[in-house]
Amino acid sequence: MYPFQLEGFIADHVTGRPQSLFANDIQANAQALSERIDGKSVLVIGGAGSIGSSFIRAMLRFRPARLYVVDTNENGLTELTRDLRSNEDLVVPPVYLTYPLNFGEPVFGKILRNVGAFDIVANFAAHKHVRSEKDPYAIEAMVDNNVLKAKQLLDLLTEHPPAHFFCVSTDKAANPVNVMGATKKLMEEVIMAYAARLPITTARFANVAFSNGSLLAGFLERLMKRQPLSAPSDVKRYFVSPEESGQICLLACMLGHSGEIFFPKLATSDMKTFSDIASALLRSLGLEPYPCASEQEAKLAASQWNDANAAYPVYYFGSDTSGEKSFEEFFTENEEIDWDRFESLGVIKNAPRKDFRHIDVMFQKLTSIFAKEKIVKTDIVRLLADFIPNFEHIETGKNLDDKM
Repeated sequence: MYPFQLEGFIADHVTGRPQSLFANDIQANAQALSERIDGKSVLVIGGAGSIGSSFIRAMLRFRPARLYVVDTNENGLTELTRDLRSNEDLVVPPVYLTYPLNFGEPVFGKILRNVGAFDIVANFAAHKHVRSEKDPYAIEAMVDNNVLKAKQLLDLLTEHPPAHFFCVSTDKAANPVNVMGATKKLMEEVIMAYAARLPITTARFANVAFSNGSLLAGFLERLMKRQPLSAPSDVKRYFVSPEESGQICLLACMLGHSGEIFFPKLATSDMKTFSDIASALLRSLGLEPYPCASEQEAKLAASQWNDANAAYPVYYFGSDTSGEKSFEEFFTENEEIDWDRFESLGVIKNAPRKDFRHIDVMFQKLTSIFAKEKIVKTDIVRLLADFIPNFEHIETGKNLDDKM
């Protein structure tokens, strides 16, 4: 196979952008960003993940004085540290500490209370995969992480409010059809309820190309293991690069007004199918996709493949799993959009803010249903639909874990 440069491939074949979509907005607001970050204390939760680590890299260019990173992935924190300290373009702050722990644990509260107030707090800890709605146990864990713990964090932060708080959302929160998107929409409603108490912003954005655990990153794993590539041919998605994912969060966190939701200005023509990206990846490596009619045929062909063969087995199929939209969207028709403040970002200004009584009722019902020893998926979906009127769950009885 030919030498492969991932950033170049993303620019040429995924985003179609030679430079970051947000480069001009970063440059235009460099002074404001520097004033709000230089010398400040920063806490990043979920900082070892793809978006969280990209946010840290974008943040470090403006020289914060203290950086604390929390993540459950101990190996990820280790690699993050090695990467930051090996990067000649970044300056690691004098105070830099990583903690491999869950932000819902009591020890996290001790850190918040005893280390001192943080100027900037960003939360990237989330269940992000549609496949995580496979059964009631997986859904309970997802609701707990994306919604219940988010409120717990906000309650802790009200004791020592930061100057900026950011919590990541998803494009799947707009007119959600899967439980992951519904939990992120609920998260948005929770943080909006706190927007009068804390300076809170969030962002809905596209798939991050080759992020940890993504289908695109899986293509590289399959190739290294000489396994077939498998992808839906009828699902279109927006994509941003890893660098762009950190930048949109940085702009939203530091320059947004409390209660605002940011999203990238992307046209429907920017969307790509996963199968098209898979084919482009193979061709960039000097290979041609060899279409197979089934998973079994693809696996058999892969087992017989060798370096002398330019045809690489792929299995492209129509999507038939629960919670999959054929396309994504960033906002709904009832949301008021500011299109003019940034060149590359739209801002939702009128996100509804429910009162705390509504939030308390929602949490009581969620806690009550999860307290049962036995629950079924449909009960949780029905309860989520009660809180989110535009949640129209797509249920096919099949899960992504059933796919290659």
